[in-house]
Amino acid sequence: MKLLIVSVGHKMPDWITAGFNEYAKRMPREAKIELAEIKPEPRTTGKTTAQIMEAEAQRIQSALPQNCLRIALDERGAQTTTKQLAAQMQEWMREGRDVAFIVGGADGLHDSVKRSAQQLLAVSAFTLPHAFVRVLLAEQLYRAHSLMHNHPYHRE
Repeated sequence: MKLLIVSVGHKMPDWITAGFNEYAKRMPREAKIELAEIKPEPRTTGKTTAQIMEAEAQRIQSALPQNCLRIALDERGAQTTTKQLAAQMQEWMREGRDVAFIVGGADGLHDSVKRSAQQLLAVSAFTLPHAFVRVLLAEQLYRAHSLMHNHPYHRE
């Protein structure tokens, strides 16, 4: 199983890259996390927000592997716990499915991306910088995997 984080944004601050890489390297081979950075649409071209989001949506759709489970991150998505994420991860592993988590840019995700997703997931009720979400998501995936294997990283 591959866990792919498709995230709008590139040229991230060093601390974002370091945070993501730290959790990605901790993951075992059977649940590898990969990152696909999507170039954001320039905001200096006079395009409307809707046009910008549509251009980013096209880039996102082209980066998604065929037949993967698509989970769009959206503040109006389902709230889940780490235990629930661990249970979902076990199911994905049993099915042998690759999973793509889709993180929008500064303006969020275009409706077409949300509609094409099998699931909408909220990572927090807080409004978060989109770059930070990739670190938070990588940590939660690592934590969920640790929980599945009774690793002491997760404590209750």
